[in-house]
Amino acid sequence: MNILGKIVAHKRKEVEERKSLYPLKLLERSLYFSSPTVSLKKYLAREDKSGIIAEFKRQSPSKGIINAYAKVEETSIAYMQAGASALSVLTDLHFFGGSNEDLKTARKFNYCPVLRKEFIIDEYQIYEARSIGADAILLIAEILDAESLHRLATTAKSLDLEVLCEVHSKDQLDKVSDAVDLIGVNNRNLDTFEVDINTSFELLKHIPTGKMKVSESGINNPEVVFELKKAGFNGFLIGEYFMQSAHPGKMCKKFIDEIKEIESAYKLNNV
Repeated sequence: MNILGKIVAHKRKEVEERKSLYPLKLLERSLYFSSPTVSLKKYLAREDKSGIIAEFKRQSPSKGIINAYAKVEETSIAYMQAGASALSVLTDLHFFGGSNEDLKTARKFNYCPVLRKEFIIDEYQIYEARSIGADAILLIAEILDAESLHRLATTAKSLDLEVLCEVHSKDQLDKVSDAVDLIGVNNRNLDTFEVDINTSFELLKHIPTGKMKVSESGINNPEVVFELKKAGFNGFLIGEYFMQSAHPGKMCKKFIDEIKEIESAYKLNNV
């Protein structure tokens, strides 16, 4: 069984345990459950923002510990001050060292869209996402069939949550339904965990018209973001590159400032 299979198997057990500990009626009593959500699509479209979805990520199965000491409050605020368009928060504990409390903290101190980065396989997790203050959820095409993906996306829409559907191959785009708001191209192969930025460029022409496009994983060069933006991508999910720094927010600001410099130079040369 590969690492993704192990994650999903563990997640099934975890979800069943959480259902018994925190039933839906309890989730629905959360202060966040009926609060207005913030649109990820709108923030990615804002010209005064960078398109960067800055991620809080302590560890990963492929890299191990990335940053054991970063604080959610400090890091998330610094990301937004740096000019990020949105936040992504890992809530998986067993493999990524995250928690629902991390997302709640990010929500408490920020008004921007917050994406729940999780391995969602059950409607319960979507209700849970709403109850902890998420504005959008991630659905991974690799672990869902077309029917399940549509059902989960529809549930999310009924709760005013936007849906980022992640794909890493052309055939997975066939699973995408109208209930999906954004398509994320994962440059990391989820079987081997190898990264290839060309995956984003190759799949771009196959993404349905009208869907916002996000490039994910392995992005560590402002020039690459500029090229992806020119090609038609709206968002860029970056976590590992920022989080490996002792000061992720400062790393994010430097990265965004460099993108602005590249864009300014390009405009000057093409007047």
